[in-house]
Amino acid sequence: MGEEAEILLVRLWRYFSCLFVFAALTGLAGCKPAEAPEAKPVVAADYEAFWLWAGVKPQAVLENAKTVYILEGEVRADGEQSLTSLRPATPKVTHADIWMVVRVETLEWNDTTYTQLMDSLLRWRGKNRLVGLQIDFDADTRGLEDYADFLRDLRRRLPPRLKLSITGLLDWSANGDPQGLQALAGTVDEIVLQTYQGRKTIPGYQEYLKKLDQLDIPFRIGLVQGGEWSPPPGLAENADFKGYVIFLVNPRN
Repeated sequence: MGEEAEILLVRLWRYFSCLFVFAALTGLAGCKPAEAPEAKPVVAADYEAFWLWAGVKPQAVLENAKTVYILEGEVRADGEQSLTSLRPATPKVTHADIWMVVRVETLEWNDTTYTQLMDSLLRWRGKNRLVGLQIDFDADTRGLEDYADFLRDLRRRLPPRLKLSITGLLDWSANGDPQGLQALAGTVDEIVLQTYQGRKTIPGYQEYLKKLDQLDIPFRIGLVQGGEWSPPPGLAENADFKGYVIFLVNPRN
């Protein structure tokens, strides 16, 4: 190869090297992490699934709901270990799928508790399109395996074809024990993660939700009516994400 040809090759190599470095640098600069849209108030009419708690008056949005989670009662940690109903009568809803919700303070249940629960499920099933049972229990993040054991036994007792749902804390997705989360994955049909306390959205919820891929369980996001919400980047693309549930509240006087 002649000297002029060698010089030309060197120049071409330097030229394309510079192009490659420039493209890499500009490409990296252009690949900024996706930012979540600005948070906006949660308007119930924009959604199709709702929680209806005791003491909360039904709202017009329920007429077009596709799914409603209705609180039936509580299992309190007062020593009685009984299911205390919080409704004067069994609800009757014909246009939406219904989940019967039980608020739980203790996992120490006796035979009477289970009998009361099954009786309630049968009554609800006779008047509604009952999808299943939801347990609302604030399980400690490090106690998920014990909670999974309780739920596994409960599921075994449920009538055929009824599903099992649970509410979940934001901390589960960020700091939950992997073994505990895996145990839940094989036990429940869904988790509804609560992003609120009372009437307000929990500050910093975006940071907790960055690790939703650790759940590996079908999940919904629970929002409070009137709270703020900005979906984290990638949420819509998560195969386990099944939508939202809005916690309805009474209007302020």
